Amino acid sequence: MKQVERYDTVKQYNDSMGVDTLHPLVSVVNFNEIPTVQNFRRFMGIYAVFLKNIKCGDMRYGCQPYDYEDGTLVFVSPGQIYGIDSKGIAIKPSGYGLVFHPDFIKGTNLGKNIKNYTFLSYEVNEALHLSKKERKTIVDYIEKIAEEIAQNLDKHSKTLIVSNIELLLNYCQRFYDRQFITRSNVNGDILVRFEKLLNDYFKSDKAFVLGLPSVAYCADELHLSPNYFGDLIKKETGSTALDYIQSKLIDEAKERIFDRSKSINEIASELGFKYQQHFTRLFKQKTGVTPNRYRNLDDNEIKI
Repeated sequence: MKQVERYDTVKQYNDSMGVDTLHPLVSVVNFNEIPTVQNFRRFMGIYAVFLKNIKCGDMRYGCQPYDYEDGTLVFVSPGQIYGIDSKGIAIKPSGYGLVFHPDFIKGTNLGKNIKNYTFLSYEVNEALHLSKKERKTIVDYIEKIAEEIAQNLDKHSKTLIVSNIELLLNYCQRFYDRQFITRSNVNGDILVRFEKLLNDYFKSDKAFVLGLPSVAYCADELHLSPNYFGDLIKKETGSTALDYIQSKLIDEAKERIFDRSKSINEIASELGFKYQQHFTRLFKQKTGVTPNRYRNLDDNEIKI
């Protein structure tokens, strides 16, 4: 693939697509109106929402490929790399692209809450697949934004454009919630793999060598983005991924604590803690008693 190109402004993106820049901080591109494309890789310093109507090459984030399906919605946040690999064949894309600079939403409600839209940092293989009805909703808002950009700008323009972007993202959040539900079988498989990952981690010496397993580590091992992984675990279990990991750790700790041949400090080190006091604090937070107190409980007291 080609060398990575850097796009930090809306104008740079528009120029690459061969379209006019009507607003310096926000743009809607109708892919039906642009020339064919082949291979490219882009580092994005702006937000982008891409709606693809048809399969158009292999899109990539970093080295991860993904084949478009009908009605696929992909999101790119500042700092991410995406691209198209058409295997050298000129392709004619179809759909829309909405791009906006982070400065455009500064000081707005959307700017304050943009981090709550965790799907903006999902990987491309975690894209949103739309029904025909959902696709119509998304297109309606994209076209409203495009119409507003095309008008003569006035004091209401920014408010209306930002409001429509926010509404579009809120609908995307709803549609992702639906997608998590309809993919429960796939999600269940991820939970099984997550459980096995944690079991293997603590049964080996990885905790002692690498430390406590982080959410990012588990997501990477399961080939998911941290945000998608965290959202999936929350929706499937009601607990955050961190709480799930810590619960697993405490269950493992309870088993080891009754091995009196090892000190509490040794057990803490085996479980990945650098300092015993950190282990003691977490254990008491989760169980209500210290590890030493738990070790000395009799059978009638162990109800934790």
